[in-house]
Amino acid sequence: MSVSRRAVVATGVALPALAACANPSEDPTLTQVDRAEPGTFLVHAKDVPVGGCHVIAGAATVVTQPTEGEFRAFSGVCTHKHCFLASSPLGYIQCPCHGSRFDLNDGSVLQGPAEKALEEFDVDVTDGKVTLV
Repeated sequence: MSVSRRAVVATGVALPALAACANPSEDPTLTQVDRAEPGTFLVHAKDVPVGGCHVIAGAATVVTQPTEGEFRAFSGVCTHKHCFLASSPLGYIQCPCHGSRFDLNDGSVLQGPAEKALEEFDVDVTDGKVTLV
């Protein structure tokens, strides 16, 4: 059986996009990301926009900076269908799969379809580094 270059390229583009929207708990072929351990470096403070957020996919965490110098961290997985959230300078945390939006201050739902707030994690900021507590 012969596979065209176009099919390989299409698969390389489509599979990651599908995986981003799939539910890891329902599809055992997807790699699940474990929650990061306390003491894990998450991100440099300068990389989190004021009034926005930065997703650390490898730690399944999103770090927000609602106001200058104030940092918070939440689960980086949407409570609706478990899609990874997206980094954003828009003033809220966005789920790219179905459009849910979450508050930068407390992870509460601003817009559905999600109905449950994001889990919050404690962080420490020392020497410009945001670390999970």
